[in-house]
Amino acid sequence: MEATLFSFPCSKPPSPSLTQTQPKSLLARPSTNSFLSLTSRPTRHHHHHHHRLPTIRSAISRTKKEQTVETIKENLENCHLMAGIRYKGLTVKQFQDLRKVLPETTKLIVAKNTLVYKAIEGTPWEALKPCMTGMNAWLFVHSEEIPPAIKPYRDFQKEKKLDSNDFTGAVFEGKFYGPGDFKQLETMPTRAEIYAKLLGTLNSPASSLVGTIQAPARELVMLLKAYVQKLEEEGGGGQ
Repeated sequence: MEATLFSFPCSKPPSPSLTQTQPKSLLARPSTNSFLSLTSRPTRHHHHHHHRLPTIRSAISRTKKEQTVETIKENLENCHLMAGIRYKGLTVKQFQDLRKVLPETTKLIVAKNTLVYKAIEGTPWEALKPCMTGMNAWLFVHSEEIPPAIKPYRDFQKEKKLDSNDFTGAVFEGKFYGPGDFKQLETMPTRAEIYAKLLGTLNSPASSLVGTIQAPARELVMLLKAYVQKLEEEGGGGQ
């Protein structure tokens, strides 16, 4: 019975070396094992292949996560303010429209809180920890001019009636600002205004600084005048 099930017709006789060196009992085994392997191997292979796919997916996922962390770190370079915006409910189109109205010096990124925290951990930006809840879009301001960087989102928020999509918090100069503290950031004077005010003080005839250190003060006034003019020109070019 075994011979008729498992032996296959062959035009050539078995190799003499094989029949001479192997016992008969062993010769029967390959046919049985080959039959078993025909039925069992595809199942094992399919099973193994099924388990390999999640590994590839997780590797791709891990790479994407690492890239996101690196992107966050890159945007923190020369960053003056980082803020979280409640992103839940915003449509893709609204998000695209928002990106268009932001200044070139401001970058908006959607990333998971866990990945953002991984990027800011151990840095002054870690003060943003209270924002690490819900869905956030992250605003990176690469300019010293904070109010003009925040204003476009405020205008967008009012225009689209996105009351629930408020700022969740921000960090500026190492300090955390909650949603209720944003007025301080939005009303702070620009650099041009600060230097213009200082220039006015130095130019005043009653200025004790000009009176006591005349030559250095004159140089400072000249420098400030040039700097204020430069800032005003830059501000005018951006509008």
